Amino acid sequence: MLSAAAKPYIEASVPVLRQHGLAITTLFYKNMFESHPELKNLFNMGNQANGSQQQSLAAAVFAYAANIENSAVLAPVIERIVHKHVSVGIKAEHYPIVGSHLIGAIKGVLGDAATTELLAAWEEAYGLLADALIDAENRLYKHNHQQPDEWIKVKVVEKRHESEDVVSFTLQATNNLTPDQLAPDMLTTGQLALPTFKAGQYISVAVHIEDLNLRQIRQYSLSDANQHNTYRITVKREKGDEYKPRGNVSNWLHQHVRVGSVVDISYPCGNFTPDILNQQPIGLISAGVGITPMISMVKEISINNPTRKVLFVHAARNRASIAHIDEINQIKNELNHLETVFFLNESKKQHIDEREGRMDLTDHISAEFKGGIYYLCGPQSFMDDQRNALLELGVDANNIHREVFGPESLSHII
Repeated sequence: MLSAAAKPYIEASVPVLRQHGLAITTLFYKNMFESHPELKNLFNMGNQANGSQQQSLAAAVFAYAANIENSAVLAPVIERIVHKHVSVGIKAEHYPIVGSHLIGAIKGVLGDAATTELLAAWEEAYGLLADALIDAENRLYKHNHQQPDEWIKVKVVEKRHESEDVVSFTLQATNNLTPDQLAPDMLTTGQLALPTFKAGQYISVAVHIEDLNLRQIRQYSLSDANQHNTYRITVKREKGDEYKPRGNVSNWLHQHVRVGSVVDISYPCGNFTPDILNQQPIGLISAGVGITPMISMVKEISINNPTRKVLFVHAARNRASIAHIDEINQIKNELNHLETVFFLNESKKQHIDEREGRMDLTDHISAEFKGGIYYLCGPQSFMDDQRNALLELGVDANNIHREVFGPESLSHII
């Protein structure tokens, strides 16, 4: 718990962070990478280049200060951070480095306004947060039967083009795992086993980008039901445009990884995980490549809870651009209470479940589904819009969950 002496300084920092937070986080990353260039291998340097990571950290620091005595508000964000940290191999020894440069950046931007008392308060607040994250990450590492920065080598056994810019990779384990890692949550058949996962989780993929001379790590949702011997990820190639940079890792995977290639992956992580066996109606709402965790969810439901009512709503350019559309059609034969709706920008209404234009949930949330639980995945603005729409339609905010890949705006908190 934050001390009584430190609390007023943190509370007084809130308006200062609103004004100067981005300048602080920009200086923080600049100084940290100059002192520890090896840490570039842990960070998404594309997000560094476009400034989104700096903005996200500024929002996170502001949210932490504004809710320093309201842990319930921050708990979901903290849990998401813990899973992300474990998926990239963060270790306890990284925290003093981050803390030192964060405090240094606060002092560098605020100058004389960063009094000794203010800096001491932030050192205390950061120390509390660091300790909580380290403890939670250690628990997750233990649960996964893994060591920090431990990776699984997998071989690509299938590469399939789902659409023009989307490819799925089926991955099979190549390295033997220890008995501790095989129990209690792993199954074996005749081949090497992979850790089981919850529908909605992701793995990190680590590759070396020659042009950058950097190891880069990205997260990709597992896009299939548990197969025990294989994983599948579905990767959209980010071509880049005037609004966003070209995706270094996604393009590298598309261009260089083929059947027989070996890559490093993390253990499954993520808390975007519905209770598959629950009978509560569930809505799976996605856009673009955000469909990938929804495929895993709906397949697991079809296998383990086929009487559940499921609303599957997706936004895409056209039907041909929807990844795994053939599998969705197959699942419709196995789930009697599955309703699919596809909002397409280029719809020609060739199918009964197609709608034209932007997603509008108004006609698809029945009285029964107002009491349902919802999972959203897609671009940040899309998820914000659909969350607001669900709230206006009477859905409880506590029943709306979303997956965020990359920096998060935390607009729902701040």
